[in-house]
Amino acid sequence: MTDLTLLLRLLLATTCGVAIGAERQYRSRTAGLRTNALVTTGAAIFVLVGVQADVPTATIQITAYVVSGVGFLGGGVILRQGFSIQGLNTAATLWCSAAIGAQAATGHTLIAIAATILVLGVHVILRPLGHILDKDPGAKDEDIVQYLIHVTAAHRQEARIRAHVLHVLAQGPAAVRGLNSTLVPPTDTNPHPDSVELTFDVLIEGDARTLLDPLVAGLFLDHAVHAVSWNCESTTDPDLTTP
Repeated sequence: MTDLTLLLRLLLATTCGVAIGAERQYRSRTAGLRTNALVTTGAAIFVLVGVQADVPTATIQITAYVVSGVGFLGGGVILRQGFSIQGLNTAATLWCSAAIGAQAATGHTLIAIAATILVLGVHVILRPLGHILDKDPGAKDEDIVQYLIHVTAAHRQEARIRAHVLHVLAQGPAAVRGLNSTLVPPTDTNPHPDSVELTFDVLIEGDARTLLDPLVAGLFLDHAVHAVSWNCESTTDPDLTTP
């Protein structure tokens, strides 16, 4: 096999990666133009080593290693934020890009081009279809919403109160994103000296009242707690805010 043929296969792999990456870059995804182009090019280079070796099993073995390597690369772009997982489509696209690069390197031009068109079609055509098939966001009970829980308590009991709130939240569909502690000086509304205000930034899935109302009721019975309130940060609906 001539070097020109290998070069053409390599250029085909890169071109397919550029086509996929351009669509990803346009949508501001984590893996864009350069990443997908490099994945297809890199996969093709490795597979071409097996082609150049002219050993019957070399191409298959190297392709298997490429698949494993891209698996680690794809895992690096998957992120978990609270209840949501981001990057799955990006990881799957990188996986497809590597496969397309391998197809181009082994001389399967038609399959490589067809696979590129299919990947682009999945992103362009199935995206709006997915939104159509998805349930109405307003009808979902499992929406994830941000809440702030404010607890004013005696400073000497801060550690105990904080541990209690975190324990209760851990029993329900909640994820604590942040916790802030601020000393509160005595005022007309808060005559207690040596007080501290704890603010919990929480993501809650589903009906928050089933989790927050019992928490607030229990804290009001605690002699060290001076005030408790919670409010929804993701909506302006007054029904989702307590005084």
